[in-house]
Amino acid sequence: MKLKIITAALLLSVLSSCTDDLTQVPLSSATTATFYTQPSDFIQAANAIYNDLRGYPDRQLNLSETRSDNLYAVSDGGVRDWEGINSFHKTIASNPYVSEAWNTNYNGIYRANVLLDQLQQNGKVITDATLRARLEAEARFLRAFFYFDLVRWFGKVPVIEKAVTANEALAIPRSPVADVYKLIIADFQAAIQSLPETYAAAERGRPTKNAARSLLALVHMTRSGPTYNIEGPGLGLNEWTQALTLLNEVIASGRHSLVASYPNIFSYTNENNSEVVFDVQYVTGLNPVMGATFPWALVPDTWFQSNGKPIQGGLTIRPVANDLLNAYDPKDTRKAFTIQTGYTFNGVTETQSFIKKYVDLTRVPVNRVDWPINFIVMRYTDVLLLKAECILRGATGGTQAEVDAIVNQVRARAGLSPITGVTLTQLFNERRVEFAGEGSRWHDLVRSGQVETKIPAWIAAEDVQKKMLPFSKEYVIYPIPQTELDVKPGLYEQNKGY
Repeated sequence: MKLKIITAALLLSVLSSCTDDLTQVPLSSATTATFYTQPSDFIQAANAIYNDLRGYPDRQLNLSETRSDNLYAVSDGGVRDWEGINSFHKTIASNPYVSEAWNTNYNGIYRANVLLDQLQQNGKVITDATLRARLEAEARFLRAFFYFDLVRWFGKVPVIEKAVTANEALAIPRSPVADVYKLIIADFQAAIQSLPETYAAAERGRPTKNAARSLLALVHMTRSGPTYNIEGPGLGLNEWTQALTLLNEVIASGRHSLVASYPNIFSYTNENNSEVVFDVQYVTGLNPVMGATFPWALVPDTWFQSNGKPIQGGLTIRPVANDLLNAYDPKDTRKAFTIQTGYTFNGVTETQSFIKKYVDLTRVPVNRVDWPINFIVMRYTDVLLLKAECILRGATGGTQAEVDAIVNQVRARAGLSPITGVTLTQLFNERRVEFAGEGSRWHDLVRSGQVETKIPAWIAAEDVQKKMLPFSKEYVIYPIPQTELDVKPGLYEQNKGY
């Protein structure tokens, strides 16, 4: 997506009316009338939607990784925004991480809706029917992507399928989760029909059919998770077979394969490798800055200083939980790559561990918000392990032998011996160590139904400082941001438990 990021940066001034929430008006009619006059205008508008993916990796680390049993990120005495997230505080409706998740996703939805509206009104200027269909598919893919992120964090959210005025937005209530999924599924299905299988090198980063297939499969799996008797992302459905069909299509395409070396998946010199199904791409050295910030999100500043590098912004340590450290087999080569255990700075030894998976100390940028590394949203290992999960959940058309083969392929890369008769518990343990630091753990706990048992037991064993509050099933989702409740009192009802 190097091309998209650059073009999006140039277009931001044109789309400056898209800011923080649903009260924002769309592009003025005068602006749209003068801007959407040739195919390149529509391409630039599509490219601009991707700008709202920039903070997606940080969001997964702050809201999923930090919320989960992978990190014990209680306060170190300072005021840290992650404290309330980690410790299940009830008063996090004004937390900036929570607000960012709502605002940025809706900003992306707004931009997607603007493009879809203009394709309908003025799209005839694009005489290339294939290009026109692809641009619509990109917009619908990204709209579905943003809505899927929203429904996993907040449950019920407003469904908006066109660019709206401020007054119109104030009349749109939250929709039932089932209705949000209807839009997500329809958009991903449409994207599958019109997205290409692959792109030329200059266009890498745009979604492909396989990206839409794999994410739609995850949607079906998420919907099939338990409801917890709340209005969250799980609907208790049995769509494992639908998901398996889509995952098998990705596998059968032959366009992806496992990278032989685990560290090489995340290498700065091996981006766009065979494991990448969909990623958020960054490019450095631009004005405005379009690089990444997620590599240091979980890394303490003193570690960078101990290596002669400038501080980045991770502040103090968000320690890896003992539960995660103990989850690794002693022979597992993934642990040393993913986790830094201890360091010394100014004569003081830090014994706690932290996740440093995305940091290459030889490539620390001059500007701490301009890291040159992509974030993999969906990789082929995930496709394979999701397939194994579907089979173990009872999907039609899979066998235990396939599950064992998938898990052992992943284990072999990590230097581990094969196992047989893999269970769901073993599968989720494998997912935990494979994807540690990638922001999937909380979603896995929720989808698997383990969150109600795993998190309370983990708090009891891990909370040595007695800083964490008791877990409640309502914490499967986050509160609606307070700013959204204040815009029009009574429009939204706060999620229970907050």
